[in-house]
Amino acid sequence: MNQEFECLVGQKIRQLRKQRGLTQEQLAAQLQTNGCDVTRSALAKIEVGQRHIYLDELKLLSCLLQVSYEELLSGEQPSKVST
Repeated sequence: MNQEFECLVGQKIRQLRKQRGLTQEQLAAQLQTNGCDVTRSALAKIEVGQRHIYLDELKLLSCLLQVSYEELLSGEQPSKVST
């Protein structure tokens, strides 16, 4: 993936995580519990496009966030979520 696309995917993951009321720590714990070695720090880097996301991580995020791959990889700018 190119850098711009990775940033968009990361923003989408962040948006979906926040919509579900999860912190980075909570989502990272769910990933770890289900076999992906993703720390809170690694998740933070994914969300800002500083770390590549692997296929197994993407698959599990799709499941945990209850969205399709297409939604995660849409390449569309996510709408803003207030912090």
